[in-house]
Amino acid sequence: MKRVASNSPLAARGTPCDTPHMLNIGSLVIGVIALILVVIAFIPFLGLANWVIIPFAVVGLALGAMSDKTSGRNLNIVVIVIGVIRLMLGGGII
Repeated sequence: MKRVASNSPLAARGTPCDTPHMLNIGSLVIGVIALILVVIAFIPFLGLANWVIIPFAVVGLALGAMSDKTSGRNLNIVVIVIGVIRLMLGGGII
């Protein structure tokens, strides 16, 4: 087994990193916020907000895709589908 000097960076020591888990948490947070906003955008004349909410959920989808878990990714896919359906019902504007 190779010994690593104590003054080396933390990543070189072989310690586990929680970054993929944190990406899923970030994706879930973005997904919950986007889901709340999509539900609000179902009110008539607020459907135009989906043009902002859908790209926001796509960012959450990207974070979820980089994660090991799939819950954040799936939540953002649901939000995107709901937003697109709402845009189609309103003709893209209303």
